[in-house]
Amino acid sequence: EQLAGLADRARLIVPDLRGFGDSPGPGDADPSVDAMADDVAALLGRLGVRTCVVGGLSMGGYVAMAMLRRLRERITAVVLMDTKASADGDEARANRERVARAVMEQGSAALRPMLDSLLGETTRRERPGTVDQVTAWLDAVRPDGVVWAQRAMAARPDSFDTLRDSGVPGFVIVGEEDELSPHEDAVAMAEAFIPPAPVYVIPGAGHLPAREDP
Repeated sequence: EQLAGLADRARLIVPDLRGFGDSPGPGDADPSVDAMADDVAALLGRLGVRTCVVGGLSMGGYVAMAMLRRLRERITAVVLMDTKASADGDEARANRERVARAVMEQGSAALRPMLDSLLGETTRRERPGTVDQVTAWLDAVRPDGVVWAQRAMAARPDSFDTLRDSGVPGFVIVGEEDELSPHEDAVAMAEAFIPPAPVYVIPGAGHLPAREDP
């Protein structure tokens, strides 16, 4: 829906990160959001894109912040959606490893319990089509991609200094009912930018507002 809504205003490039969609598997590389950022940079190079606005939702936000660390000269603005700049604490890292091991043992079916935290209460109650769509996405993911991505996210660094030192405009979006990256995380990211970034709250949406309320 965002592609259709913005197609007459900008050239839009939406990569499949490694291990997801039509991209190849993660390979032997150590799990790292920096590796994902380098993949996107390589794609931009092949397409002849010198500068861009980069936006990312959830894990994509971590990749966007990694791009700011590594490719600052190519980024003119950054949009961070339902993500956070803080590194994982011990409990969060342990939970990601638990998910990774469950997916290795059970396949993508192990992700079904995540549905309640990915989608807001309003969506689960009033948007059955969206629930079905996101369920189908979870069922379709490749286990090796999920395992690698969970470990990459667990290893990511704190990015507040990256935002503070970036010198680019920031825009922050958060679902009103997001429990994974709630409003306080959005505000903390916004306040790290100089000047502070605006925060846009999407009513009645959880962690995936781009799908829940396009």
